[in-house]
Amino acid sequence: MRKRRELTPTGRVRRLRRRITALFALTSAVGLVAMAVFAVRSDDARWREQLDRSMNLDTTQAISLLTYDEDDRPDTRDLVDVMDTGCPPLTVFSVPRDGSSGPVVDFAPDEPCLAGRPADVLAVAETAVRREDVVAVDRRTADGRPVRLFAEPFFAPDAEGDEGRDGAVVTVYETSPARADHRRTTWLLSVGCAVLVCLSAAVGHALSGRAIRPALAALRQQESFLADAAHDLRTPVASLRMLAETALRGETDGTDVLRRTMRLADGMGGLVDGLLTRARLMTGVQTLAREPLRLDQLVEAVVADTPSEGHTVSVRAEETVVVADPDLARRAVANLLGNALAHGHAPGVAADVRIEVVSGAHEATVTVEDAGPGLPPGVADSLFERFRSGSGSTGLGLSIASWVAHAHGGSLSAGPGERGGARFVLRLPVAV
Repeated sequence: MRKRRELTPTGRVRRLRRRITALFALTSAVGLVAMAVFAVRSDDARWREQLDRSMNLDTTQAISLLTYDEDDRPDTRDLVDVMDTGCPPLTVFSVPRDGSSGPVVDFAPDEPCLAGRPADVLAVAETAVRREDVVAVDRRTADGRPVRLFAEPFFAPDAEGDEGRDGAVVTVYETSPARADHRRTTWLLSVGCAVLVCLSAAVGHALSGRAIRPALAALRQQESFLADAAHDLRTPVASLRMLAETALRGETDGTDVLRRTMRLADGMGGLVDGLLTRARLMTGVQTLAREPLRLDQLVEAVVADTPSEGHTVSVRAEETVVVADPDLARRAVANLLGNALAHGHAPGVAADVRIEVVSGAHEATVTVEDAGPGLPPGVADSLFERFRSGSGSTGLGLSIASWVAHAHGGSLSAGPGERGGARFVLRLPVAV
């Protein structure tokens, strides 16, 4: 038996979307079909009701023209004289009230334009007399045309005696035109329902896609965060393990092991802090708290709080006020400075970093330039993606700095510096 493949979280969300679409379409289909069936039945009953009303007028008029002879039998001479057609679709039956004999045809056109089968006409007349009420049924003519038979009973004047003869007037109407209109209505409703069901499925698919879009985005962000964490924590964890194994074998000094362990712990702490910050920014948990702040003072404070460890960091700043989130702006500047101190110099040579803060008419710029080996060719466009900062780096610092710049309506660009190193320019909107 083939084992069923387990769906990924994204696959389960997409399957949920398909199910929502199917449920939406099915619900709409059930409602539309129910309405269509009701409309078809209503139309079918309506045309029969209208036809019966018209036929009832004919039979009522015919009964009003009947007279009775001395034997209380229906006299149809007035009826024949009033008829304005040579082939009226009317038949008059009379039935003895005592049941001594069957129905008798008192009047029937010689050459009717339309006539039902004699047995059908006789049966509907007997039913009308027996029920003492009008009767309408659907039948066919001898040549197969659909017709409707309508019978209305009448009663002899001496209702108290048994010698009188009751009867019924039967009229016949062809129903082909009405049935054709009904079929056309049914076809239009069916096509309309099919189109509406398809449209409903499309709308449901679009709405369900819009509804699950946040869930898919959250899943992608979660998978990205897990990938970042796994990728970035793997190296320091492996280093800690090797350091512990070396200490257990007694191959190195204990003080040196502790010092290296502290450096790894600090690096992992910064890494975890960067991962959490990036996750909060991407998911919108950490929102922007915009306020006017002195960008020049913020940069000077970041430089003062960053350990230089023998490196040189010079600042040239003019008074600049921007509208930004202080914590995020500080982190962006700190990440740029940290990147320059880590990669802006050759091995064994102290870094020389210059920071310049300039205020413009619409935006302020923070330029961080080093004198290191510069940027590799062709990496400027992808430099702000994660895992792109260089060897031994997580790549999150520049990614977070770029996101902070764009979140404030600014930008972060990279290029070659005047001293052959890398230059990063952070742009933020100034306070108006």
